[in-house]
Amino acid sequence: MWGKGMISVQMVDANEYEVVVQGDTETRHRVHMSQEYYRSLCGGTVTHEFVLMQAFRFLLEREPNTAILSEFSLPDIASYFPEFEDEIVARLNR
Repeated sequence: MWGKGMISVQMVDANEYEVVVQGDTETRHRVHMSQEYYRSLCGGTVTHEFVLMQAFRFLLEREPNTAILSEFSLPDIASYFPEFEDEIVARLNR
């Protein structure tokens, strides 16, 4: 389980976010999340930033921040981790 460092999220353009993960090595990631995908995950009940923070916590539980792609669309995570959508929906709707 990933327990050190900090995750920060900032919107940089419409549907585009920069996520910075601070740990032993700081990494920066450009992530695209459409409004439709955002609503499918949480129904608009939490902020976009919170969705991305939870997605990165999910990833960091499985791999180091240095292994996370520097640019991707949020739905791409399910290509690598098929359980992603079910787990993230459960986390966001607790």
